[in-house]
Amino acid sequence: MMEELARVVAIEPEGWVQLEVELKSACGHCSASDNCGTSAVAKAFAPKHQRFSIHTDVTCQAGDMVRLGLPESVLLKAAALVYLLPLAGLLLGAVLGQSLGAFTSLGSDGTAIVLGLAGAAATWWLGKRLATRLESDSQPIILARLGPQLSVGSHS
Repeated sequence: MMEELARVVAIEPEGWVQLEVELKSACGHCSASDNCGTSAVAKAFAPKHQRFSIHTDVTCQAGDMVRLGLPESVLLKAAALVYLLPLAGLLLGAVLGQSLGAFTSLGSDGTAIVLGLAGAAATWWLGKRLATRLESDSQPIILARLGPQLSVGSHS
């Protein structure tokens, strides 16, 4: 299970809570981060936040920190829909175009290119539709309520 910390922004009616997570850059987590230009650029920009609502039975209040969980299988399915499905469509279309090329005026290479691109576009569209269904079926869940967010201040 993939886990992430989130802050409860608002409590909505009927068990819905609005959450906010900080979007983190992958830069800064390797040994070369001190000498890396990409890491310096990522550090220069303010952190970005994403807000969304989920349904939960966990009792929490605005300002609470919670631990969210999302099964790894959801990420694997999404990656397959985004990357593997269009690649398979491209390859199948190209193989089909190569086979049918002798019967067209474009020749086998031209037909392979056209049908390969058509196969990639068709499976990309199919993947987009399936991803919408996957997104609605796999929402993150609150694993634990961690309590209110602690603010670190300076003492004079």
